[in-house]
Amino acid sequence: MNFSSDQPKIIVVGSSSIDLVLETEKLPLPNETVLAVNSESYFGGKGANQAVGTARLGASVYFIGCVGMDPLGQQIMRNLVSESVNVGFVHETDRESTGTAYVTTSEGNAAIVVVPAANKYLNTAHIDEADRYFHTSDLVLVQLEVSMEVVEYTVKKAKRYGKKVGLYASPAMRVSDEILEAVDFIVTKSSELYIIFGEEQREEVLKKYFNKVFVRDDSNSTIYFDGTEMKYYRNDKDTTVYKMGMGDAFTSGFAIALCHGNSIEECVKFGNEVSSRVSGGKGSQTGLPRRSDFIS
Repeated sequence: MNFSSDQPKIIVVGSSSIDLVLETEKLPLPNETVLAVNSESYFGGKGANQAVGTARLGASVYFIGCVGMDPLGQQIMRNLVSESVNVGFVHETDRESTGTAYVTTSEGNAAIVVVPAANKYLNTAHIDEADRYFHTSDLVLVQLEVSMEVVEYTVKKAKRYGKKVGLYASPAMRVSDEILEAVDFIVTKSSELYIIFGEEQREEVLKKYFNKVFVRDDSNSTIYFDGTEMKYYRNDKDTTVYKMGMGDAFTSGFAIALCHGNSIEECVKFGNEVSSRVSGGKGSQTGLPRRSDFIS
């Protein structure tokens, strides 16, 4: 992985939330009550995770999102500022509270319920307000925790300016062929591939979108097709402890490596390394590494 002397300019459009994480001895079955052995709250939301992830890796980052006019929203704003993320286009709404996520976790497995709340009120007008920054950006990142209308509008705007676009297709839902063709890379979970692409088999999808679709699983492995053969990459040592935020971490690392002109293989390796490191800390943002961690 090579870092160039340039500082990438990245726009992240997406969600932010406060995550309440409950640790239990087992995940509850339907109609079952279990006791939590510990509860903690963390900063989260796929958009905010990627904004912090890319900022820590040295990018100049603008985050476009929406929070409620409540104490949780202010906490998120202060955290993003402390992480050197520009929040000039984070909007506040009095129509909903700030987004939250409720996570029950046991032995590395998790059940997650996301309450989008204020994230639902991010709209296309908010994207237009940042128009001049799209013009000067190097790459735009989107996920699927805001409306599909906003995602599609963002992708089309970025491509009109000739910018690279990365899509982390989670939480999984069907994405139009137009958007799949337009974006430059797509990160998806292996268990959700069929939702995003329809009934096609994994090998068919990877061959159709070679060097573009990167399929991840919980063991921090990534598979893609390079135009000639299937490529499979997994860290030599599995250090996965906490699985929250690994997809966002991979996307952040991949995006940074791409902005610095690295090969697809190096982008995948660096994404996996960033993902591996975030899994060592609780919460989606806590363990995100910094650029200094990779430069001696």
